[in-house]
Amino acid sequence: MPVDVGILGPGTVTWQLHADPAMWVAGISSLYLQALHPRAVAGVVQNSNFREDPLGRLMRTANFVGTVSYGTTKEVEEAAAKVRMVHRMLRGKDESGRRFRIDDPELLLWVHCAEVHSFVTVVRRAGYRLTDAQVDKYYDEQRRTAELVGLHADEVPGTAADMADYFAATLPELRRTEDSEVVYRFLHRPPVNGLLRLGLDAYEPLLGHLAYSVLPPWAIALHGHRPYPEPVATAVLRAARTAALLVPPPIRWGVPEGHVNRAVRRLGLGAVPRRSLLP
Repeated sequence: MPVDVGILGPGTVTWQLHADPAMWVAGISSLYLQALHPRAVAGVVQNSNFREDPLGRLMRTANFVGTVSYGTTKEVEEAAAKVRMVHRMLRGKDESGRRFRIDDPELLLWVHCAEVHSFVTVVRRAGYRLTDAQVDKYYDEQRRTAELVGLHADEVPGTAADMADYFAATLPELRRTEDSEVVYRFLHRPPVNGLLRLGLDAYEPLLGHLAYSVLPPWAIALHGHRPYPEPVATAVLRAARTAALLVPPPIRWGVPEGHVNRAVRRLGLGAVPRRSLLP
């Protein structure tokens, strides 16, 4: 019986890219980007307990991405079904007081695009080497993950050009709001307690503000806060990735939930993700 590689497998760009340590910066950056959509961010602020459980949403998102990228087909399907069920139950109110569904396809598409665009652009900026054709392949692969949350693949951007067109069309709907400011402040300095508070002074400049500073220029302009200068942000991002790559891979891949390690044990050493897709 063939071994289950999941819905993507070691031959995909996703399999390689999502194991990179710069994904942590990319994940936080995607939350800043998502916050610029007024209804999407309202849904988060009104339904999430992120202020009481600061690490919870980030870890849940990272765990879902890890499962979809490296889990078995059954694990992926179970995780996706759980996400769809939660989304079906949730409602939000927009600025006019009108209720909306969290699983509105427009919102699901925004969250998907903000997420995968952040993943590939930030990790690439951090020094992960891949071609423009491989970037397009990544976006096409991610259409499969979009289907898992209820979208239709043919309505999801499948190339970098498609993604740029999507953001250009969506830009008039995006803006800074009170809710986006809540997310901005939270991501810069989450209200953690205990020993975690000792790391806040390092987290804010090295991760919180760095993740903000690597947003697209138009997103930074909408948020309206001063970023690190572009060359500084890129240099810090690359230095952080270089330092993280010194950590032995099995340790790096142990968080969250050891998805990559389990996939390698299941599929063998040929499934070990690479540090670059170029020689």
